[in-house]
Amino acid sequence: MTTVGVLRETAGRERRVALTPDGVARLRRGGEFRVLVETGAGRPAWFDDRAYAEAGAEIGSRQQVYDESEVLLVVRPPDDVAAVPPGRILIGLLDPLGDPALAEMLADQGVTAISLDLLPRTLSRAQPMDALTSQANVAGYKAALLAAEAYGGFFPMLVTAAGTTRPAQVLVLGAGVAGLQALATARRLGAQVTGYDVREAARADIASTGAAVLELGSGQNTDDGYARQLGDDEAARQLSALTAAVPRFDVVITTAKVPGGRSPLLVSDEALAAMKPGSVVIDLGGNVAGAAADTRAVTDHGVTVIGAPNLASTVPVAASTAYARNVVALLGSLLPDGRLPSDSTDEVLAAVLVTHDGEVVHPRLRDVQVGGVDERDAQVRGVHERDFQESDVQKKETR
Repeated sequence: MTTVGVLRETAGRERRVALTPDGVARLRRGGEFRVLVETGAGRPAWFDDRAYAEAGAEIGSRQQVYDESEVLLVVRPPDDVAAVPPGRILIGLLDPLGDPALAEMLADQGVTAISLDLLPRTLSRAQPMDALTSQANVAGYKAALLAAEAYGGFFPMLVTAAGTTRPAQVLVLGAGVAGLQALATARRLGAQVTGYDVREAARADIASTGAAVLELGSGQNTDDGYARQLGDDEAARQLSALTAAVPRFDVVITTAKVPGGRSPLLVSDEALAAMKPGSVVIDLGGNVAGAAADTRAVTDHGVTVIGAPNLASTVPVAASTAYARNVVALLGSLLPDGRLPSDSTDEVLAAVLVTHDGEVVHPRLRDVQVGGVDERDAQVRGVHERDFQESDVQKKETR
């Protein structure tokens, strides 16, 4: 029987847990896995040790989890990653493209690393394991709620004895999973919503939420559903058009996050200065001039700017539940007997396997080692507006 260990998250402000009690029950059902949970691992997400024990898990110290587990589950890389013993399988959102040094460290330690943020989302069988999509859905939902809380007016139109208030005008930049969920949630709250994405194909997705489409005349058609990186002239024209359009809106939510690379600038200083006092900008993707992560600031012109790259962790119950289901699906597919196949051509495993047998094995990371930082930037910045492609099921969830 293989022991799966669940570590308490150590990253600042992180409230998610890699496996919920429901996930424990799912793993235990087949009889192949023993589950060992670090004491208090689920507490920030409101899952106590008793719930884990009732689901069939054992509770132990952090050192016990490291010592006794063949498979270690995390959401984000632990601060004490150097303590992971050799021969272990570490599974999480490890962001190896953004931190290639972590992959090299894990390879040197003899750790097999599997990173869910490398999952090929175009494969139908990979959809139940797609943690980036599940977490983006949560983040997009919370972004709309956060915007409504920060905005000084009503989102819906209200007709009262004191008069009629117009609905808030909300613009969402980027129509990936997070963007579509933000559009759908803002519309449910009664706002008038508009979406923009650089890809021509994304316009139908925006319209499917009931939102209007912002036309800037800079659309792209691609074969794989991903946008290519804009050239300097194209990016300048896009930013100029957005700078003219953004001030018309009361709320702007940006979601164009590029894993491991530089996110495009979509809201300039000039756009912020031209927005009406009381307007709100929520920055999920690092697309707003001057916005800092995990901060709320008010500009000299009275615009509230909130940097919120880790919104999923602020909805820990829903986010952890979804993430746990992704992890259970991955374990069931790639480690059905608790161990990685010794010689597998499985395309999902090949895509998410970062290190194995003391080496960095992922092709994109091997190229980083050969080409250096400039080459890595060129590779990981290939996605401009949309950082993941959703399934038909996920599209329906946003409608």
